Amino acid sequence: MTSRRQVLKTLGAAAPAALLAAPWTAARAQGEYPARPIRLVVPFAAGSTPDVFARVVSEKASQGLKQPIVIENRAGAGGNVGTDAVAKAAPDGYTIGASITGPLVNNTVLYKRLPYDPFKDLTPITFGVHQANVLAVSPSLGVNTLKELMELLRRNPGKYNYASIGLGSLSHLSVELLKSLTNSFVVHIPYASSPAAVTSVLQGDTHIISLAPLAVMPQVNAGKLKALGVSTAKRVPQLPNIPTFREGGLPMDGSAWIGLVAPGATPAPIVDRLNREFVAAMRDPAVNDKLKAQYMDAEPGTPQQFAAFMQAELAKWGPVIKRSGAVIE
Repeated sequence: MTSRRQVLKTLGAAAPAALLAAPWTAARAQGEYPARPIRLVVPFAAGSTPDVFARVVSEKASQGLKQPIVIENRAGAGGNVGTDAVAKAAPDGYTIGASITGPLVNNTVLYKRLPYDPFKDLTPITFGVHQANVLAVSPSLGVNTLKELMELLRRNPGKYNYASIGLGSLSHLSVELLKSLTNSFVVHIPYASSPAAVTSVLQGDTHIISLAPLAVMPQVNAGKLKALGVSTAKRVPQLPNIPTFREGGLPMDGSAWIGLVAPGATPAPIVDRLNREFVAAMRDPAVNDKLKAQYMDAEPGTPQQFAAFMQAELAKWGPVIKRSGAVIE
């Protein structure tokens, strides 16, 4: 007969494994995931490009998940506020996020202290979309090309300013690189969202902007802004007449990308389920057409592929940020 001491010893040895399995076991005991609506946090205001992306793909993904996906906009600190909310949420699959390069990668270099570590406190679900940034200016500047803009900035250091959607974003770094190449000083004014940044140029509060086509092109088409270049290595098919940055004399290419993430300790089976449904949503022809209409190129994949992409982006943009000397306490 097994002694009471042996039983207790066996239970004690098994306890750590049981405790580690507890969150997922408890979740299964309450029913298959998901059993209630899912909150998708967008760290920028309604109408921003991450918000548009989240609403387009979540509508389809919710059908596969058989639960509503509720969008929550939590703007602030260039996307850090909302992304931090995801990092600190319960890792149960009921809070996820749609974020961008700044809060997911670049801000680890730019900020001396972030309230979260995106490489530890967040779990990639899937890459979402690539977008070109369009560098546009107020027609009042009287320039028609990137080279003319660069010459204007050289001649007038400190006279002009530019709007961005926050430190660490491509909208910030692309103009910082432009500044460094022209040895000029252009004042940076960050805004909480792309609509607010565009409005600042239209009102004359700022002069230069580098944002996704969805935010910029309606005003370009209306003659209220002038597009000078796109950030991608090749011209955007929907915008064939706008040269790339490199064609215009700015040796840079990059994407204003968006991806989906979950809290860091989210169980793998939940991440896999979310990945499966969001990837299927982005590959749906109707959804893909909607994204393309917003100048977004979907490139969904595995969580591991997204994690590797984030590391590659850090290797690419980290040195650019360091060379710029930009640091936030």
